[in-house]
Amino acid sequence: MNRNLYLLAVCQGLFLTNNVVFIAINGLIGLSMAPLGWMATLPVMGYVVGGALSTPLVARSQQAWGRKGSFQMGLAVGLFSALLCAWAVAQHQFWLLVAGTVIAGYYSANGQLYRFAAAELAAPAYREKAISLVMAGGLIGAVIGPNLATRTKNLMAVPFAGAYVSLAIVAVICMLIVSRLQFPPVPAKVAGSPAGRPLSVIMRQPVFIVSTVGAALGYGVMNLLMAATPLAMQICNLPFEDAALVLEWHVIGMFAPGFFTGHLIRRFGTLQIMAVGVLLNAVCIAVALSGVELQQFLVALFLLGVGWNFLFTGSTTLSLQAYRPEEKDRAQAAINFCVFAVMAMTSFASGALVTTQGWRFLNIGSIVPVVLTAAALAWLALHLHRRQPAPV
Repeated sequence: MNRNLYLLAVCQGLFLTNNVVFIAINGLIGLSMAPLGWMATLPVMGYVVGGALSTPLVARSQQAWGRKGSFQMGLAVGLFSALLCAWAVAQHQFWLLVAGTVIAGYYSANGQLYRFAAAELAAPAYREKAISLVMAGGLIGAVIGPNLATRTKNLMAVPFAGAYVSLAIVAVICMLIVSRLQFPPVPAKVAGSPAGRPLSVIMRQPVFIVSTVGAALGYGVMNLLMAATPLAMQICNLPFEDAALVLEWHVIGMFAPGFFTGHLIRRFGTLQIMAVGVLLNAVCIAVALSGVELQQFLVALFLLGVGWNFLFTGSTTLSLQAYRPEEKDRAQAAINFCVFAVMAMTSFASGALVTTQGWRFLNIGSIVPVVLTAAALAWLALHLHRRQPAPV
């Protein structure tokens, strides 16, 4: 555990500040600017579609310029896209806003690698704790993000344009922090050095499949409900300040456990902690179905955040067993592509379903990926049990 990890945790927090502000305002801006109501979350969807499309580009940039150079490039794109979104809102250009969020996806694809970079900055015995610590940095986003969205909502003549400008400033601050980071040097490529196994072989491993399913579906359920929450609360006539409060506690739930999730994984096991995450997702849905008052939204989204943390941290830790050092760039890109692909589908579905079918239907539909994740964990546990040698 070292200075670089703490700086990376701050970068994670500023990255989540960007994400939280996007989630808090993109759907509402989309609802006010979109030609049709069901298009409201297209700006949210654009962000994750851009992330999915950018994963192979980011993987190549990581190979060519290393972690630091690639992260700086991602932040430069984040700065440009934030200003583009501000301009789109000021000019009331819906499709330009969607294009801006797609471009911002490149920054998101870079930021999703902060957690993997954490494992490279710590000794092997502390990898779980390093990942967990950097994830805990998201608490910065939990505090700054909703408050930034609220305080900058009317900063400029057009509502929320100031929020995008503030994200450009956040990107500049993060660029300064990344400039202070020191990553292990990129090893020089030597002729005849091992290139690792083909990606198709890596992806067929049960541990890779389940770690990817846990990360993708865990993120999918979280995104499905989180992206729809500001819209659902507005439909229920709750003020934007209440939605910002709910998102604040949701993101606290996502990242506060980072201070101890690594300890829990080392003590109880990765699959066990992931299973608790699945259980918390189920409880979240039950609370959300019990009513549409502020307290139900608050408790449900907090539980959703904690469940996501256990699933996502556990999935990241589990994935480290699936690839060798020379395989990490393409293996991590494949995992993140699956995460972004599921997020893209759920971003679109959240807006379309909550505006046409309602909050209750959306929660009932979320039961399906929760059950699938539980089944994947049970399958891997059974597979590992069968591989254990019989007692003599």
